[in-house]
Amino acid sequence: MSARSHLYVPGDAPEKLAKALTRGADALIVDLEDAVPAAGKDAAREAVAGWLRTADPGPAEIWVRVNPGDLREADVRAVATAPALTGLVLAKVETAEELADVDALLTSLGADRLPVVPLLESAAAVLRAPRIAAAPRVARLQVGEADLRADAGITLGPDERELLWVRSQVVLASAAAGIDPPVGPVSTDFRDLDALRDSTAALARLGYVGRACIHPAQIAVVNEVFTPAAEEVAWAGDLVDRFEASGSGVLLDSKGRMVDEAIVRQARRVLRRAR
Repeated sequence: MSARSHLYVPGDAPEKLAKALTRGADALIVDLEDAVPAAGKDAAREAVAGWLRTADPGPAEIWVRVNPGDLREADVRAVATAPALTGLVLAKVETAEELADVDALLTSLGADRLPVVPLLESAAAVLRAPRIAAAPRVARLQVGEADLRADAGITLGPDERELLWVRSQVVLASAAAGIDPPVGPVSTDFRDLDALRDSTAALARLGYVGRACIHPAQIAVVNEVFTPAAEEVAWAGDLVDRFEASGSGVLLDSKGRMVDEAIVRQARRVLRRAR
């Protein structure tokens, strides 16, 4: 099952790290990048490495967002072999070649199976999404929309249609590469939960199955939107049962509608997401 909610936690805030695993998020993204000022990078790296040595994540995933450029290798070396670590979120990835370099570094550290999530934060990165998605160790993609908007000069309207192509591009690139669907972008207005629900539902319709959060108040809404309703799960289970019993490529669902194998694949996805 894919994680629904991905809560960002500053790497230089021990009090927030101490509570992070109790907030109800399916995954944490412990941040060594934007949340940490330049003067605090070394201390945050050491603090996160220490926290990972003692953290008991239970069913939650723990990802660490590492810095780009000259700081990336030091960040990776500090955390890559921690048993509690699920994987790395790589900030500001521009090319598939960067991921080959990270793959070689992780292999040299003995972290042979550690997955990575590239953050696409520029127009060039989004246009290279198919190649980046197919690079070594990539589990899924994520778009850093604030940086992307600044790079491309995009101003969002109320329905966020200006980023529809970008969001669909990374869904299709992910599907083509056979990796998990991308993680949806953060919403910085953590007080307007109705707007969060609407925009998250729109992401779900595009093919997303999870979203990043910047505040614990957003977690319950994101989890709810990405959890299939009981009626949807019942429909999917019944359809899969009918299909497997029929021995046919085309059949009727419980409402007498004609369905084929493509609809059954969608039903199986619903069942994988059910909790």
